[in-house]
Amino acid sequence: MSDDADREDSRDGDGADPDPGPYPIEGTALVKTAALASVPAARVPALLACVQADLGPRIDAYRRRYERIAAEPGRETFLVEPDHWEAVADRVGLTERERDAVVRAHEAAVERIGSGSGRREEFDTALEIRSGVVIGVNADEEGG
Repeated sequence: MSDDADREDSRDGDGADPDPGPYPIEGTALVKTAALASVPAARVPALLACVQADLGPRIDAYRRRYERIAAEPGRETFLVEPDHWEAVADRVGLTERERDAVVRAHEAAVERIGSGSGRREEFDTALEIRSGVVIGVNADEEGG
């Protein structure tokens, strides 16, 4: 990502949305994904909502199994194995292009969270060998 994009990320806050809606990815990460995805941009929010519906109830398993790299109001971020998304796509019935769009969205959100927390370089390095997952949580689930 360019320096201009990093500056834009810092201008619009830390990326945490107190009410992420049906999925925990918003702002620049969502726009970037919609622009680069191999699926219609209008389809991206529905895909993210579908994946969130699958991941949300599994939050405790993610907390036990994976490294949580960020916890913010409304969402938690984890690093997972690169093939993680294949199993998610199989569970929710995503095509390869839809899966790629979801992966791109989650990784863009991880980059954005890294920028907002001053850990962008660390997160970028981690994403070279692992994949990122951002899971929306409600107030009852936060902090696990």
